[in-house]
Amino acid sequence: MVKYFCCAGLLKSTWDQVCIAFWQRYPNPYSNHVLTEDIIFREVTPSNCLISRRLLTKTSRAPRWMERYLPKKMSSLAYIIEDSIVDPQKRTMTTLTWNITHARLMSVEEQCEYGINPENGSWTQIKRQAWITSNVYGLSRAIQEFGLARFKTSVTKTMKGFEYVLAKMQGETPTRTLAETATERARETALAAKEKAKGLASHAQKKQYV
Repeated sequence: MVKYFCCAGLLKSTWDQVCIAFWQRYPNPYSNHVLTEDIIFREVTPSNCLISRRLLTKTSRAPRWMERYLPKKMSSLAYIIEDSIVDPQKRTMTTLTWNITHARLMSVEEQCEYGINPENGSWTQIKRQAWITSNVYGLSRAIQEFGLARFKTSVTKTMKGFEYVLAKMQGETPTRTLAETATERARETALAAKEKAKGLASHAQKKQYV
């Protein structure tokens, strides 16, 4: 059994800008899990298509309920292969990615097609498809459900990362990231808690000497 997912996305930037951003999108505040990216193979075909293969290293942690079924020394890193074809004449870019580590536990294959939006030639549309499988007997369905939920979250972060990089490329100030907002709120909460703790401690000390 395979879990299939399909969705469409829209970036309000030209196809050329999106293609440039694609190669520059790491690092960004929404992709802290991406550690390295290495080009394995690249060539330009006689028809001027750019073909590339890259190896991406990402952090990968299984949910706690799944950890007891996994080997204790299983790596927390995942290696991803990314193949891409950029066709400047048709103005399309197609990517195919899949994991080569933990593939028996869960395999995620993703295909993305980037093209010009038919309603607005200055925008780029993205068609995304994913196939999620697992060969773990008795847990495959639960693992696939987990993989699908994680993939949907990843898609949201990917789009936000794209928008962040595109804004920087165009000389705009990127909007505050979720991480920055969360960090500031955490600091404010911690400071308020610290001041409250000081007040309680001071009050308790006063009572002790009354």
